[in-house]
Amino acid sequence: MTATDVFGPKAVVGMVHLLPLPGSAGWGGSMDGVLSRATLDARTLVDGGLHGVVVENYGDVPYFPGPVPAETVASMAAVVTALRGELDVPLGVNVLRNDGPAALAVAAAAGAAFIRVNVHTGSMFTDQGLIQGRAHETLRLRATLRASVAVFADVFVKHADPPAGTRLEDAARDACQRGLADALIVSGDSTGRPTDPAVVTRVKEAVPDVPVWVGSGATPETARLHLRTADGLIVGSALQRDGVAGRPVDAERVRRFMDAVSAG
Repeated sequence: MTATDVFGPKAVVGMVHLLPLPGSAGWGGSMDGVLSRATLDARTLVDGGLHGVVVENYGDVPYFPGPVPAETVASMAAVVTALRGELDVPLGVNVLRNDGPAALAVAAAAGAAFIRVNVHTGSMFTDQGLIQGRAHETLRLRATLRASVAVFADVFVKHADPPAGTRLEDAARDACQRGLADALIVSGDSTGRPTDPAVVTRVKEAVPDVPVWVGSGATPETARLHLRTADGLIVGSALQRDGVAGRPVDAERVRRFMDAVSAG
């Protein structure tokens, strides 16, 4: 399973930022509320023409730096399973901050097509402290489960800094050649911040046979520029109310964004 198998070229995927899940600091006490909001957001994205959806436990701040508890895995599996029954597009799973094996387990159980892993190989200094890649766990679990689930791995993930001396190109090659990632994601320095096209080009040149996606900051004004180089876009806050991450998906923002992608 590769990223191209999942989407083909030049796809646009939207984020479903889940409300706080059971056990998190902001948990509101109702999974019905979580499911209702997730379904509405996902349906708005797909009806607006996006090619896929990533489900992420965005509301679970502060995040675990490593494995998440059972209640988070169970909650995300319930949401992704419900969306799988509603949508006819590929679904992705991202378990924040960095639980690739949990995301893989949810995807395999619920029928999702891919996962996003923030630190797949190497290490990054983050607001959760030092996070180290767990590619060995994620890929061994995928083999054990015989799961046709693609791994999209961030390179120099947002809200983080690499150890001194780490080169972008080396990190990209390691994620693919040693971590067996199926696609790479390049982002700005934080949620909603623009991705530098020059960085996308550097990663593409380092791993020319691997799809490279833009993971943050795409807007109607920059979408087509990014797609000249990148193989796809993951879009969150630009499609949400007032452009603020975590707010409901705004149908008019989705329309404007996809009109810009298809223009020309």
